[in-house]
Amino acid sequence: MLKRIGNLIRPALVLLAVFFVFGIAIVAYQSIRTLQQLDVVEAERDQWQRPADVIAALNLKSGNVAVDLGSGAGYFALKLSAVVGPTGRVTAVDLRRISLLFLRVRAFLQGKRNIRIIVGETDNPHLSTGDVDSVLIANTYHELTDPHAILRHTWLALRPKGRLVIVDRAPPASGDSRESVAHHYTTADAVEADLRKERFSIIDRKNVFIHPPGDEVWWLIVASKS
Repeated sequence: MLKRIGNLIRPALVLLAVFFVFGIAIVAYQSIRTLQQLDVVEAERDQWQRPADVIAALNLKSGNVAVDLGSGAGYFALKLSAVVGPTGRVTAVDLRRISLLFLRVRAFLQGKRNIRIIVGETDNPHLSTGDVDSVLIANTYHELTDPHAILRHTWLALRPKGRLVIVDRAPPASGDSRESVAHHYTTADAVEADLRKERFSIIDRKNVFIHPPGDEVWWLIVASKS
């Protein structure tokens, strides 16, 4: 009887193992395709995003600590890694674990050992107090559900005179509903008011920082912890 049961179980286990290996292969293939697609999308983004100018606004030096708040899969975090160098650190914060997983893989493959990854919360990025030289919030501010809480935590994390750079889309002149505007854009005026309320000083503001063909205007604000 036991031998008969064993004969029945063995093929089932083999079949289960085959399905498991096949599933792993599919996940690995899809992950590789996603990494390749990220490279293509980011190469296109390099043509209009002005990443060098955004990074220059952070005023970073080798050995500094930078934060990419709303890092996604690491478009800016991976670039910042080279700027701060091996003695510096980049902290990448996002709510989306899958995006951070891809960033972790990309950082490993590219040998970026100075990137620290944090799963943030809607009202708390979990940053160390007084430890950060510059913070970047790119294409993320409009998604914040509690921007004042995030700005307060950012203020505490920054060293004196530390910088905060925010880049985001301005609302379109026409054509989108009010609900769509509220979810995908924000105004430089509103963000500057938030910053001043949270004790930041405004160093620079560009109302038309980027205007890609067929896209909306992007603005940039540079603030500091006064």
